[in-house]
Amino acid sequence: MSIDDYVVDFCCLELKLIIEVDGSGHLTPKQQKLDKEKRKALENWGYSIIRFFNNQIDDNLNEVLEIISSKCKELEI
Repeated sequence: MSIDDYVVDFCCLELKLIIEVDGSGHLTPKQQKLDKEKRKALENWGYSIIRFFNNQIDDNLNEVLEIISSKCKELEI
């Protein structure tokens, strides 16, 4: 999905919640700078962003789902 000029992995428009899933390419200084700019722009538009690395999902899916669930509950209030 894209929001303005930014492509996001997953988005719940109702909650304005974005989930980003990153590979190792997001560890480079250049990509980290781009990610920071993207986060700032999206947050300025009222979005909350949760970012996970692929290995977090692979190694501990239950924890990732719990984090997402908690954030959804927080945003519903």
